[in-house]
Amino acid sequence: MTYLKSLLLSISLLLSLLGSNLVIADTDWPKKPIVAILAFPAGGSTDIFARAVLAPLGELLGQAIVIENKPGAGGMIGLQAAAKAAPDGYTIHFSALTNQLISSALFNNPPADLQKDFAPVALVGTVPHLIVVNPSVPAKNLPELIAFIKSKKGNFNYASQGNGSLSHLESTLFMQRIGATGTHIPYKGSSFALPDLIAGNTLMMFDSVTASLPHIQSGKLRPIAIAAAERSPLMPNVPTLGQDGMKQFDVENFYALFVPKGVSPAIIAKLEREIRKILTNPDFKARMAAQGIHPQFANSEKLAEITASEANKWEKVVKSANIKVD
Repeated sequence: MTYLKSLLLSISLLLSLLGSNLVIADTDWPKKPIVAILAFPAGGSTDIFARAVLAPLGELLGQAIVIENKPGAGGMIGLQAAAKAAPDGYTIHFSALTNQLISSALFNNPPADLQKDFAPVALVGTVPHLIVVNPSVPAKNLPELIAFIKSKKGNFNYASQGNGSLSHLESTLFMQRIGATGTHIPYKGSSFALPDLIAGNTLMMFDSVTASLPHIQSGKLRPIAIAAAERSPLMPNVPTLGQDGMKQFDVENFYALFVPKGVSPAIIAKLEREIRKILTNPDFKARMAAQGIHPQFANSEKLAEITASEANKWEKVVKSANIKVD
């Protein structure tokens, strides 16, 4: 009996030591560069925000973070690539959360799922969307834009960031609300859509403030209304959709960091801790505000709640509006 107790105690101590060593090994992470997969192309709001966050994160972690842009299918291509990565902490996913949850609701049998295939790390912020038009469009405000679209009697092209994207859903809901029709032209993100919008091949788009702002400032695009609860400090004269007559069209466009399911809790905790430092830095917040980005930190537990709530919300929106992927 004494021998058995002694054996059990030895096994217990050994397991404890092994567990301790595993924690030590995890906190030694990272020992090599990290890959960050983005589901949208370079130049759009996801890419701009990601680079702003991931560059200082790499410095804090002591390793470079290499960004891989994998656009297409409303964010599903990048999401699938990140989901299939080894859960060793060397692949992370900077998520356009709202876009990818909408895609999951729109597509039958999506190839990956943020809630099932990933572990949440931290919410990093929001970026508002707005309606922008080619300057050839005579409308200067929302009522004038609605009248112009209706006068086209369906002969109207509007762009989006891609099938299944937030931009797509906003456009579809908008056209339904005003009782008009047009031709939806999907792209693989803002950086692909904006040149055609500027050239006049399409006439309207719901896009992020961040991606559209330089073109608005140069006069190549005209802002009509903000699809958020509040006006943008960068464009104080541009009203919200609600202020211009279209109520209940406010969108929280969330961005967050995830890792493939199975990554060590110690690595997740380390990422969360360093991201908090970045997002709460006053200089960082000021630089992001100048680009229309609203840094906002929430820990992994809160992010899981936000993800579940947003998934439920957009699934209901998609079903009630009977929206289909083109």
